[in-house]
Amino acid sequence: MKETSSFRFDAASSALIGGGVVKELPDLVACLGAKRVLLVTDPGVVELGIADTVASSLETAGLPTAVFSDVQPDPTDRNVTAGVEALRSHEADLIVAVGGGSPIDTAKVISVVPTNEGPLSGFKGLHKIRNPGLPLVAVPTTAGTGSEATKVAVITDTSNDVKMMMLSVSLQPRVAVVDYELTMTMPRLLTAAVGVDTFTHGLEAFVSRKANAQTDPIALSCLKLVATHLQAAWNQADDCAARAGMMLASFQGGMAFSNSSVCLVHGMSRPIGAVFHVPHGLSNAILLPTVTRFSIPGAVDRYAAAARHVGCAGSDHSDSVAAGRLVAWLEELNQSLELPRLRDCRGVTREKFEGTVEKMSADALASGSPANNPRVPTVEEIIQLYHQAW
Repeated sequence: MKETSSFRFDAASSALIGGGVVKELPDLVACLGAKRVLLVTDPGVVELGIADTVASSLETAGLPTAVFSDVQPDPTDRNVTAGVEALRSHEADLIVAVGGGSPIDTAKVISVVPTNEGPLSGFKGLHKIRNPGLPLVAVPTTAGTGSEATKVAVITDTSNDVKMMMLSVSLQPRVAVVDYELTMTMPRLLTAAVGVDTFTHGLEAFVSRKANAQTDPIALSCLKLVATHLQAAWNQADDCAARAGMMLASFQGGMAFSNSSVCLVHGMSRPIGAVFHVPHGLSNAILLPTVTRFSIPGAVDRYAAAARHVGCAGSDHSDSVAAGRLVAWLEELNQSLELPRLRDCRGVTREKFEGTVEKMSADALASGSPANNPRVPTVEEIIQLYHQAW
């Protein structure tokens, strides 16, 4: 890691964390001066009844609320456009996002469209969104993406099937409401995938070339929480301590990587989502052991420190041995959580993989995230890594 004398750190202006804190949402929204609310969610959250419960609590508090749920996994520019239309139709002055990373990312971009000119493609990249958006309150229902804590959104451009990574402080939610009780109904596969995704956020934040003195302790705390609680949350859905630990880990992971940047895992994950529509958290989990093994030579001391922090290596192990034990631990974690390999994911065929792997590799490198990796790959090396993860 390159030592820096100065760095930027952005976070939500406030966060409510704990079981049952979603009940405080109406008072919180009223304190922000809102008169009319657009609730952005997805069909799964609607089916669980969570969206209706939240919307009803806002309506009861005298805050007319419209529900927009036309959001798909790996959201697209079309989802954003439809959401902006719903926002304008309801004349909402505040947005509440309820769900996983897809609804929260979609809500972030919906919030800035009315206050910024230009096509969505103009928002792609670093700090391209000039003006603040409408106030946004993020209420996550999965312990994984950390989107409630980030200034990042990823939206698919349907015209060329490429994911647009947007990073601007204007995308930062005003408030995060982090209530682990909302995650109790997560199925095992989702718990596993987004749980390893959370570990990915913490690890990439820690080894990133942009890591700093503020993000390091947050990232390490995230890693320790996942190592302590993920298996228990997967084994027993109603384990409150485990769910609370993973929810906090997700929030910390998002805060860390939003301020030190993700790396190669995310760069390679986005094209998998764009081409095969594998959920982002799952593709991150699949790639993590392979990419970690490749990246170790660039920051062996950092990977060794992470290994010792989560307890898979001790102080008596050399850095190279400790880092190697981390890779083995990650492989064992994926196996114990019954996570698939890339070839086992729905919609992924060998023929399509071979036909798109070169473009995916070029898109991954062009995304910019691999440039933050301890070991920066070439396109040819990314092709090899995709094959290894197959």
